[in-house]
Amino acid sequence: MAKFKKGDHVDWNSEAGHVSGHIIKIHERDFDYKGHCHRATAENPQYEIKSDKTDHIAAHREQALTKLADT
Repeated sequence: MAKFKKGDHVDWNSEAGHVSGHIIKIHERDFDYKGHCHRATAENPQYEIKSDKTDHIAAHREQALTKLADT
């Protein structure tokens, strides 16, 4: 079961440092993203997150994410 929900504000660590954004989609089945097959299940979902600062969309597992307080 997904730990986060659509619309949650989250933070993750990237090569460029910490990035924050909002979850726009939750995947509970394998999906194609940027030409690569990403594995996901209901027990281990992946999340699509839109960066707060750019239009970049990232895909991450919940272990990589930290929920931020709503401001």
